[in-house]
Amino acid sequence: MSIAVFDTSNSTPRSVECDEYLSSDEIWWQDHQVWLEQCGYMLRPRYRPGWVPSWVGTKRTQYMCEDGQDAERGQVLDATRLVDGAIVVLKKVMVSRFPHEIEISRFLSSPALAKDPRNHCVPVYDVLSVPDNDDLKLLVMPLLHEFYSPKFLTVGEAVECCRQIIEGMQFMHSHRVAHRDCGLLNIMMDPKPLFPKLFHFATPWLNTDISGRAKHSTRTSSPTKYFYIDFGISRKFDPAKGPPRAWPIRGADKTVPEFAKSTDPCDPLPTDIYYLGNTIRTALLQEYRGLEFMKPLVDDMVQDDPSKRPTIDDVAARFDILLGSLWWWKLRSRLRRWNEHWIERPFRVCAHIFRTVYYIITCTPALPRP
Repeated sequence: MSIAVFDTSNSTPRSVECDEYLSSDEIWWQDHQVWLEQCGYMLRPRYRPGWVPSWVGTKRTQYMCEDGQDAERGQVLDATRLVDGAIVVLKKVMVSRFPHEIEISRFLSSPALAKDPRNHCVPVYDVLSVPDNDDLKLLVMPLLHEFYSPKFLTVGEAVECCRQIIEGMQFMHSHRVAHRDCGLLNIMMDPKPLFPKLFHFATPWLNTDISGRAKHSTRTSSPTKYFYIDFGISRKFDPAKGPPRAWPIRGADKTVPEFAKSTDPCDPLPTDIYYLGNTIRTALLQEYRGLEFMKPLVDDMVQDDPSKRPTIDDVAARFDILLGSLWWWKLRSRLRRWNEHWIERPFRVCAHIFRTVYYIITCTPALPRP
């Protein structure tokens, strides 16, 4: 038998029986579910007051059920926007710890900048003030997916990804915004073109009811857009105050050379170049054969000496020259993983040939621009 507990944060009952399945972070979301619903956002059944696990008393295990999928990161959670049924993501922001995140996110999402096709910064739909914590706010953003999965199949798909993220950094730097943590985890993509029926937020390799794998198309047949997220340690600089300077803050990528040599304030823009170059190197060049033509540019972007790295405008100009030198057959050529087993190769080659013939017949561009 479960015992009802009165939770003073939102005056709704909660079942102690369920607390053994919810982390403390998840309990926070459950405690604020009624308020979020009043704001127009509905959480999944797992986070609603009075929730009873659907697997209790059955032969199913927790992870066989939709409401058994827990949130590994309590800072973010998915929700359904009640006005139109869209899936959005809610992110908790502690203002005292990240005082610039909301301001920069709103600036990059402002109507004037949102119209710029170079803008690849995640849009912010809304900012909610948490009623029982003046220091806590929620950013409401679209549901996105990690950019490197599913795998890239052609040179054109990988090159288009690089083009967009280079363009996105050029946009940020042109508005004097340094991201300062634009590594592998903070570049994502719009999943709607590739995943027409989307996926489960907690287990993105499964469909929304976790009854099977989430089906997806290719990036060539369904071009997508890539986005930068997480502006928690980003900064916006005033050119009237001179060259940008900021104290080093280590992001998810711990390999930044200048941070290992000094803790003095430095220009964060070359550090962004390193982050971007290292992301392209680790996610693409070290994963796939066929992108070696990008190595000289990437090598320059990840030089140890920040002063020797190209600016993002130089990177964009050199990339455009590279892109212009690629024939259609190169863009349509298959990307092969460095660790691809020889047994897999015949099947993947045959599938690639059939896809390529279909794309040529249907006049599908080799460079999948959304």
